Amino acid sequence: MGYRIVKKMPTSDEIIAALPLSDAGYASILQHQQEIEAILRGDDKRMVVVVGPCSAWPNEAVLEYAKRLQELSNQVGHALKLVMRVYIQKPRTIKGWTGPVNQPNPLELPDIEAGAMYCRELMVKVVEMGLPIADEALFTHNARGFIELLSWVAIGARSSEDQEHRIFASSIDCPVGIKNPTHGSLKIGVNSVVAAQHPHYIVLDGHEVETYGNKYAHLVLRGSNDKTNYDINSIIEVAQHFAKNEIENPAIVVDVSHDNCVINGVKDHSVQPSIIMQVMDDLRDNPEYRYLVKGFMLESFIKAGKQNVETANPIDMGGLSITDPCIGWEDTEKLLLELANRVVNER
Repeated sequence: MGYRIVKKMPTSDEIIAALPLSDAGYASILQHQQEIEAILRGDDKRMVVVVGPCSAWPNEAVLEYAKRLQELSNQVGHALKLVMRVYIQKPRTIKGWTGPVNQPNPLELPDIEAGAMYCRELMVKVVEMGLPIADEALFTHNARGFIELLSWVAIGARSSEDQEHRIFASSIDCPVGIKNPTHGSLKIGVNSVVAAQHPHYIVLDGHEVETYGNKYAHLVLRGSNDKTNYDINSIIEVAQHFAKNEIENPAIVVDVSHDNCVINGVKDHSVQPSIIMQVMDDLRDNPEYRYLVKGFMLESFIKAGKQNVETANPIDMGGLSITDPCIGWEDTEKLLLELANRVVNER
């Protein structure tokens, strides 16, 4: 096979032992998972908002963002369940930086051992602050050490049709949001949810195992091929597919970034707040579908916009994205306070 051995990796147990999470941290993860499940069931009338930087780098800025988000969560927690994006894995359409788990310093050579330590330490620190965290399940083969720290997991648009990712989603303990594929078929997106909600047989660690199925698997609308799909007609179509397939705990999370914020072929991160308010307006005007939309995803960091890490001189280490552009903290805070008021007033 066409590869060379670089070095032997530490085991997941060794990584976990080097960077342990407290018992209180594990208890908080379980509590967060249960609260998100209650929202997806409809027992809790709050909305889930998965918010944070496109990629978890650099760690000092990510931790500063986490501190601010925890303080804001205390203000809006009666209406919103804030879940912080701590995305350590980055899918690429062609090539590029695959995230700090593989390359903790994007200007240096990849170092997966250092990346695993960087990411585990960062995640542990954010969880110990009291925040629930989210990541995308890109590399399923080395998930242990990270997956147990998450309160919500995404299966990305490039992975949602992949059988391994669907089976992985059926086996994890926390709610999983599965994005519609990049080509945009809502029917296939719902098929992925069906697959994740059902049990499967696979080989794991030398054993034949049966996964339980994840009854809190749900659909994430993220647009497709430079077209949006947060409109009410798309939501109605998903509702029909859900009913036909007898989806348990039917739920949609609307991702207002990615292709849902593309205007004339160009991504405009600044429209994310207005998209959320448009969805809320549509649900107000079509209250029979309000039960289905359980929350939103958005990309947000301390500073608005993005930078090219290869050409920036110097690199801004103060919370400016090096992958997708994000809205800044002031707009994030304003948006979440306004959304919290709407959720309360429109219950």
